[in-house]
Formats: sequence, C-alpha cells, structure tokens
Amino acid sequence: MEESERNHKNPEETNPTVIRSIRHSTFHTLTAMIVWLGSIHLNIILALLLILLFPNTSAFWILGLLILVLVVPTSDRSRLGQAIARYVGKYAPGYFPVTVHIEDAKLFDRDKAYILVAEPHSIFPIGYLSLLNITGLMPLSKTKALASTAVAFLKKRFGFVRVSIETGAPLVPVFCFGQSDVYSWWKPDGKLYHRIARAIRFAPLIFWGGFGSPIPYCRPIQVVVGRPIEIKQNPCPSNEEVAEVHARFVSAFHKLFLRYREITGCADTQIRIM
Repeated sequence: MEESERNHKNPEETNPTVIRSIRHSTFHTLTAMIVWLGSIHLNIILALLLILLFPNTSAFWILGLLILVLVVPTSDRSRLGQAIARYVGKYAPGYFPVTVHIEDAKLFDRDKAYILVAEPHSIFPIGYLSLLNITGLMPLSKTKALASTAVAFLKKRFGFVRVSIETGAPLVPVFCFGQSDVYSWWKPDGKLYHRIARAIRFAPLIFWGGFGSPIPYCRPIQVVVGRPIEIKQNPCPSNEEVAEVHARFVSAFHKLFLRYREITGCADTQIRIM
C-alpha cells in the first residue's frame, strides 16, 4: 500500500494504541511537578532576593554561582539525576493527566533510532515528557523529542530533516492536543520588543499556571504519535532532497492533526503551519 493511502486512514481503521497515565497521590504528583518545573521560578526568586537582601559583592558571587550551576552540563549517568528523572517521569504525567495515542505501535523498533518532531511547543513542551522512556508510555528504550490557535513552526525549519537524511533515522510526526492550555501567558507588543526578540532569538514573556504559580493548570493533554516516515540515508543530502522530505513530513503532520483532533475531543482546534 502506498504511503499516501495509509496516511488517509481514520484512527478507527488503524486501531491506535491508547496509553493513559496513572493517577497517583496528590502529594507525589505535586512534588514531581514542583521538582520538574518549580525550579525555574525558584532561581528567579533567589536571584531577586540576593540582589535586594545581600551586599553587592556577596550577591554578585552567589548569583554567579547560580548561573554557573545552570550552564554546567550534567551527566545522564548520574545516579541522583536518574533517580529524580524516574520520580518525575512516574508521577508527573498523571497530574494532567496525559494520554498517548500511538497510531501504529507495531512500526516502532525498540532498538532503532527515531526523530520525534513534536509540536506545538507552547511555553514548555510539557506533554512530551510522556515520550521519554522514564514514563513507560512510549515503546522505545530511549527517546528525545525535538519540540517547537496551535501554531506549528515548521515551514522554515529544515535542520531536523537534514539530520534525519544524514542518519537515516525515520521522522515521526507528533502533535500534542491541550499543550497550549496548561499555562496562561502575556508578552508585550511593539517594534522594540520584536527587535529584542529577534536579536536574542527568544521571545521573553510572563507566564503562570494555577493560582499564579509556576505549576501548570490541571488540564488533559493528549499526545498523538504518527507513523514513522522512512528516510533513505544520504550523508550529503542536497537542498532539493531536504525540501522534498520536508514537504512530505509537513503533509503527514497536518494529516495527523486532522485525523485526531475530533477523536481527542478537540474538534474546534485549528492549526497554523508557519
């Protein structure tokens, strides 16, 4: 069967695998969320307290230490780090809760490398925690996701396609329904703001969750994992080859969104691919 024909199948025809996260005690769930996301705001609060309450010299050195801790790379072999990651992976998904829809689980090989391209990114790619092997919701031994109204910024992004062609790793479209609803946010407008954002390649904004805290709202998240798109390996792909594979991926991604927005209860959700 041709790829174009398979892409038009309905979820009911493909019998997708649906895996739901387990709801645990409120204590463990909230603790996991605080450990995972609360540290971001905690660092900001500590920096402000240092500036306001400590002498200039002391504040400077302590603030420098905080920044150093943030940028120093950590080892994924750390026992403490692995223990914390397993704790967060076990308890955090049940907070929302998270449901994972795998369109065709039989097509995934645990020993094979895949490039999971997940959209929308929103404030944080929270829903994509469910794709990591520490949660046990995705049938892969080790996963990393490239995450970026729902707005999917795909039209001018070719880097992940080039990596896929160079390595021969299949591309997997992933869409996260509800990802954009777990935080409220505000950002200024105006030419100066847009110039700054373009200069630093980052759009600074203010965001908040439940009760104005860094903990996101408790709202359902549904992650849909499409079929792997097999890619012919080429160590030196041409721009034309990259563009062709990119077009295939964007088409598959859009069709995945259309197939699942109703079955996930998000029939009114619209998408813009930019």
